Amino acid sequence: MNLKKILVGALIATMAVSTLVEARPAGGGKSIGRQSQNVNRMPAQQAPQQAPRQAQPNQAPNTPPAAAPKPSPWKGILGGALLGLGLGALFSHFGLGGALGGAIGSIIMIALLAGVVYFIFRLIRSKSQPQARPAAFSGNGNQNVYSMPQQSGSATPDIGSRLQPAAAPVQQAHTQWGVPGDFDQASFLRVAKSNFIRLQAAWDKGDVADIREFTTPEVFAEMKMQISERTQADYTDVISIDAELLGIETTDTEYLASVKFTGMIKPAPDALAEPYHEVWNLVKPVNGSSGWLLGGIQQLA
Repeated sequence: MNLKKILVGALIATMAVSTLVEARPAGGGKSIGRQSQNVNRMPAQQAPQQAPRQAQPNQAPNTPPAAAPKPSPWKGILGGALLGLGLGALFSHFGLGGALGGAIGSIIMIALLAGVVYFIFRLIRSKSQPQARPAAFSGNGNQNVYSMPQQSGSATPDIGSRLQPAAAPVQQAHTQWGVPGDFDQASFLRVAKSNFIRLQAAWDKGDVADIREFTTPEVFAEMKMQISERTQADYTDVISIDAELLGIETTDTEYLASVKFTGMIKPAPDALAEPYHEVWNLVKPVNGSSGWLLGGIQQLA
């Protein structure tokens, strides 16, 4: 056995697994920098979820869904045969030939043949046995329930006859804090979303010069350290984005605006889009010496 070939194969497998690790958004998906106490006091909010599956128009409300087709057992058998061939080629590639390779190949083929014989036996036996009678149903209209034995002198209600569908939780409207009446929220949020996408792109490329222009020294230092520690560039494709101004806190020296970003993001080119939601705390000096900068990223409870 060639030890060098085995080590090379293990290295290739490790590199393949490492490419499956999901990329992290800007900031590493954790809370960094300035944190808003008003955001911490907000009630816990559910993460964005996909819309529930709607019932078909011609399907009765209580009609049980059709059973999913059972996977064909022949797929497992064919897959095992292909696995045996693949292992044989692998042994040959690693120099595991001769008597030892032939013995291992024979063991694999015997195991596969035994599996085929067992499957045929199970198939013939299942067809020879009588089918069990289905459970009786009762009810009227579109309401189908299992019939239950009745006790003398009492009536047993049908199973589920008094259950009502659970009402969906109602999200209360958010009440902003400290936002002046003449504050142009639409323009502010438009620029905030643009900067969110731009910072994600700079994060993916590791462009620390561009990140420095939009962040405070504290956030820049944290992001630069994370970029230096990673082994490969990240991928964060923003599919959709929405922004909500939660509120503005004012001190003697600065403003702190908390913006909640929600939407869908792809962590890899061939991955499915995933929901995200987090708060970016933007700061600006009261004296107007500079514009809004990213002062902190805050994860929601």
